[in-house]
Amino acid sequence: MKFIGSLILTAVLSYPAGIFLPWWSIAVVAFLVSLIIPMKPVKAFSCGFLSLFLLWGGLGFFISSNNGNILAQKISQLMIFMNSPVLLIILTGIIAGMVAGFASLSGSFLRYRKEENYNKKLA
Repeated sequence: MKFIGSLILTAVLSYPAGIFLPWWSIAVVAFLVSLIIPMKPVKAFSCGFLSLFLLWGGLGFFISSNNGNILAQKISQLMIFMNSPVLLIILTGIIAGMVAGFASLSGSFLRYRKEENYNKKLA
């Protein structure tokens, strides 16, 4: 249940952050959500990756399909030297997912470190 809640919260908060703030604000959002909601590091990375992969991949697909893939075809020819808008959308989702995944992993490790130090003080 924490995984799904964290996944939704990361995606919902990253959308307006990506509109009004620089693109890297998704990392800040993923970091803070992972810091607030405790999860194991592997789950935290998976949650951050999946939430932003789906968000940016979905937004890329929606925007690209609205203009008939014209811009995505031209950018894919420039960036990946292929005329493949679908591959460009997938790569966009992977890059956003990796950024959010590693930020979420960092938040999880920081929380884990704090809990570890707290437990040592109690012992």
